[in-house]
Amino acid sequence: MPTSQAPQSPQSSQEDTSDTSSTQPSTESGKPEHPRTIRSYVMRAGRTTEGQARALAELGPLYRLPYQTTPLDTTAAFGRQAPVVLEIGFGMGDATAKIAQTLAETDFIGCEVHEPGVGALLKHIGEMGLTNLRIVQHDAVEVLDQMIAPQSLAGVHIFFPDPWHKTRHNKRRLIQAPLVAKLVTRLAPGGYIHCATDWEPYAHQMLEVLSANPDLVNTASGFADKPAYRPLTKFENRGLRLGHGVWDLVFKKR
Repeated sequence: MPTSQAPQSPQSSQEDTSDTSSTQPSTESGKPEHPRTIRSYVMRAGRTTEGQARALAELGPLYRLPYQTTPLDTTAAFGRQAPVVLEIGFGMGDATAKIAQTLAETDFIGCEVHEPGVGALLKHIGEMGLTNLRIVQHDAVEVLDQMIAPQSLAGVHIFFPDPWHKTRHNKRRLIQAPLVAKLVTRLAPGGYIHCATDWEPYAHQMLEVLSANPDLVNTASGFADKPAYRPLTKFENRGLRLGHGVWDLVFKKR
C-alpha cells in the first residue's frame, strides 16, 4: 500500500473526540475514584435533511434501540438468533448499510451520536429493505458497559475514527488499550475486531495497541488486506486515486 498520509475525509470525523471530561467521585484521599473520562466524540452541529428527518420519524421507532442499563436481548431485538456485530461510529452509514446487505446472516448494531448520521442510516435501511440492522444513538462506551453482554459479539467494526493527528491530541484517539480490553470482554471466543484508518501514524498506533493485548491474535503478519465485505467509500476511492493509503487491521480473540 502507498505510505503517504491521507488527509482525513469527512467520514473520518464520525468518532471525533474532545475533552468533555466529567469529574468522578472522590475517595477519602481526595483523589478521583476513577480517572477523568475523555469521550471519543464531540457533539458537533449538523443539519438534518428533510429525508433524514422523515426516516427518523417513520423508521426510528422500528430500528432504533433505546439506550438501557441492562444487557440487550438481541434475539428479541432482531427477531432471530444470529451472530451480532457492533459498529462504533458509523458516520452517515453508507458502508454500514452495504455491509449489512452483504452479510445478511449477521445482525448489526450501529452506535452513533450524531442525529443526521442516524437519519441517513435509517434512510438507507428503508431504501434497501434491511432487517438485520439496529441503531443505538448513544455513547458507545456506555453501550458497551451496559447493553452488551460479555462474550456476546461475533465482531466489532471501527472504521475511520478521528486520527487526532496533533501529538498533543493523540491521547484522545479512540483506539487505546482500555477500550480494546473492554471490547475483548464483549467478544465471543474467535470473535474479531476490524479497524480501518487512512492516517498512517494512527494505523501504527492501532497495530501496537491491538498487538499488545494478550487475548488477541493478528490475522495477518501486520496490516491486513481489506476484507471483501468492507466497501470502499467515496472518500476512500478519492484518496486512493491521489495515492493515499488505507490500512485495515483484523484481530481475533483467542
